[in-house]
Amino acid sequence: MKLKLLAALAVLSLLLSAQSGVAAEKTDASAELKALITKIQTKLRQGQDTAADLAGELKEFDTLLARHKGEKTDDVAQILFMKASLYEQVLKDTAKGDALMAELKRDFPDSEPVKMMRQQDEAKKLKAALVEGSKFPDFAEKDVAGKPLSVANYKGKVLLLDFWATWCPPCRAELPNVLKTFAAYHKQGFEIIGISLDKDQEKLTSFTKEKNMTWPQYFDGLVWQNKLAVKYGVNSIPATYLLDGQGTIIGKDLRGEALDQAVAKALAKK
Repeated sequence: MKLKLLAALAVLSLLLSAQSGVAAEKTDASAELKALITKIQTKLRQGQDTAADLAGELKEFDTLLARHKGEKTDDVAQILFMKASLYEQVLKDTAKGDALMAELKRDFPDSEPVKMMRQQDEAKKLKAALVEGSKFPDFAEKDVAGKPLSVANYKGKVLLLDFWATWCPPCRAELPNVLKTFAAYHKQGFEIIGISLDKDQEKLTSFTKEKNMTWPQYFDGLVWQNKLAVKYGVNSIPATYLLDGQGTIIGKDLRGEALDQAVAKALAKK
């Protein structure tokens, strides 16, 4: 099973769910698109992940667009958006994906998918500013237990900000490394703030308890519209920032041994 491919389709499904929720009621276009995405997910789980493998499904996108031609709705725009996302995120054909995105902007300029694209463009700018050596802009929120949550509360600590979700396969795959690092260095001054892009708080709480993730979690149920994810330009997960005791970024998206080594090095400087 290819985690990256399954993660991409998980993202597509969540985008689909978020966008279809905008409409007052489900439409034929929405239901048909959901059925198509389910078929694609099934193929990916079976290792069928090339354009040739998905040729039939790619044609189905065109069939749906032709069937709903002239309907300038968010649900029809979503069909085109999901096709473009499939090319970009799964098939890695950016030329085709960009062409479809341009078509979407031209034909559905005021649609929810286009608004989302504009947000993603802004997110790239925000993310580009968060470089190693810069101060991480603070926030003032509350965790799922209602306790105050901010970077300032961890002054003097080495802090990992972890943007993740229970539905994200790469996040789950990396979790053992995060747990191992936390167990090894927590008593020495290593802390974690989880920023969950989950939709279901009960599922989040159950998962963190089961996995013994004892650090605080921020949750607002908005998935990709998560307040902190939007604030810091996070448009893919897992995304992590490692901060020193003064809130300066000393590492980004560290995985496995790289995280362990960076935390050990940062603690040694305290």
